[in-house]
Amino acid sequence: MHLVSAPAPALESIGSPLLWAISIAVLLALLVADFLVTRRPHEVSMREAAGWSVFYLALPLLFAGGLWLAFGGGQALEFTTGFVVEKSLSVDNLFVFMLLLAAFAVPAEIQQRVLLYGIVGALVLRGIFIAAGAALLQAGTWAFLVFGAILFASAIKILHEALTGDGLERDVSRMRSVRLLRKLMPVTDDYQGTRMIVTERGRRALTPLTVVVVAVFATDVVFAVDSVPAVYGITEDPYLVFTTNAFALLGLRALYFVLQAVLAKLTHLNHGLALILAFIGVKLVLQWAHGIWPAVPEIPTLLSLAVIVLILTTVTLTSLRSRARATQREIRS
Repeated sequence: MHLVSAPAPALESIGSPLLWAISIAVLLALLVADFLVTRRPHEVSMREAAGWSVFYLALPLLFAGGLWLAFGGGQALEFTTGFVVEKSLSVDNLFVFMLLLAAFAVPAEIQQRVLLYGIVGALVLRGIFIAAGAALLQAGTWAFLVFGAILFASAIKILHEALTGDGLERDVSRMRSVRLLRKLMPVTDDYQGTRMIVTERGRRALTPLTVVVVAVFATDVVFAVDSVPAVYGITEDPYLVFTTNAFALLGLRALYFVLQAVLAKLTHLNHGLALILAFIGVKLVLQWAHGIWPAVPEIPTLLSLAVIVLILTTVTLTSLRSRARATQREIRS
């Protein structure tokens, strides 16, 4: 009995060339709108951040409704489940962004510009990884094993960091990308608004804004490696994979300022994300095995959504409870 499956048939996708063109055009329009919002550096108010967050949460709901009407409940459910997974991972992404912005002492008025650069970088990288993932699946269903292995490795890494406290908070200046950048060009001591390159004493120099943006791009690579295989565990449609990633990332700039105070309280978030990635890894392995041995059951998308929501709800409640207990201990002491 051969364990390696035959090449997979052509991936079915609801994304026609016209639908792809419209989706990319809308995405670019939304990014341009975000750049216009951040053109004038200013400190983001809670009211502004909440308004944009509601807008960017309403868009995927409307999109899911459109999918339901145009293609049926199956595609809408896959998109919704994939969006929940990607949004969960993007919240973890926000936590890393928060650490980077604090480590580089980014002024409040230009923080949203840094976040926007990070979102654009993440979109580009995930587009590349989505295309690579589609090519792997086209070559054969063994790609599910590759994706599953990536997710298991990511889950172990995230869980280890959550239990030991290791991670970017130790010293971001030791990141290879940051050290290389400092060797290539001098870096000014102070931020120069939203300028990334300035001229000092007749020499061109980078501003700290450039350094932090490069650091954010470096973390984008890590999150792209995790998130794209995760959503391919929900749907094999490259168009749905792309749209779930796009919708999950678009609202991050505003959501950051809404959740800035809350993120530090979600102490068990990484534990939950590790469980989600491991669960989807199991789903991918079962999906591969089902193609060889039909008796092996697959995990339905609806069950996946229920498990993911249950994990997120549980870690949120346990985090808040743990935080409340810590506050009570501080008051008593």
